[in-house]
Amino acid sequence: MTTLETTLGRYCAGDLGIILPHEHLFVDLGPIEAESYRSADASEVIEVMGPHVQAACGAGVTALVECTPVGVGRRVDLVKAVSEAANFPVVVATGIYREPWVPEWARSADEAELTAWIVRELTEGIEETGVRAAWIKLSAGDDGITDTEAKILRAAAEAGRQTGAAIGSHTIRGSVVRSQLDILEGAGYSVDRFIWIHTQAEPDFALQLEMARRGAWLEYDAIGSAAFADDWFIEHIGRVLDAGYGAQLLLSHDRGWYDPSKVRGGTQLPYTYLPVTFLPKLRAAGIDDATIELLTVHNPWRAFAR
Repeated sequence: MTTLETTLGRYCAGDLGIILPHEHLFVDLGPIEAESYRSADASEVIEVMGPHVQAACGAGVTALVECTPVGVGRRVDLVKAVSEAANFPVVVATGIYREPWVPEWARSADEAELTAWIVRELTEGIEETGVRAAWIKLSAGDDGITDTEAKILRAAAEAGRQTGAAIGSHTIRGSVVRSQLDILEGAGYSVDRFIWIHTQAEPDFALQLEMARRGAWLEYDAIGSAAFADDWFIEHIGRVLDAGYGAQLLLSHDRGWYDPSKVRGGTQLPYTYLPVTFLPKLRAAGIDDATIELLTVHNPWRAFAR
């Protein structure tokens, strides 16, 4: 049976509708050495983020994927608290961000130790939260994957091979994704379980299609941002569909979030733009309801469930 792990427990196929595959409830983007995430106030995080989650629910979103890994302030206990307060399921990740955000314990660990840690978070739970990770979140630098990042990727590949979990990577350059896919294939991991996070940031559409041909998921996750107009996304979604890779495309905002390095978590952006504003534009551009359901309901489920 295919199931999806969330902060509210395990869901089965058909239980959920629209899933936002790349968002954040809590992420620490302040100076690494400050470790602001450690002292965040749970009640304030709930007060600030709860209404945003409830608004998403009111707009038809049934779950979101929280994409903060170790290295940039992951606090699954706080995410769980917001989720429970709003009675809204959130999908959380194991995994480690790229250098220089890799913690010393992970830098020193060997692949077997890293694999065991990832598998434990996927199958037993994260820290003392009782929440099992659904997937593995990593990253790689723009200039190429480092030795430490490659070690973490190989460990993730083995953990994913053992558990069936997807691996998603914050990777900007398509040439670096190519190297990641080579490593994954060499480790015996199925590339069709790999999610290229921030695909839209690669300007060479041919590279996007190359990774899709190899089986990877493409994730356009800056919808509603100032960096990319809605027309850009509508055009490129159409091009992906025309190329025959609609079943490998994910859509999201990369929004939120409470940043503990800022007063009251900084300025948050809502999770409602895609369902309320963007999807009607997609329909007006001629994308039918069945395709929109594929992109917003079925694809996220298949990407993150195991």
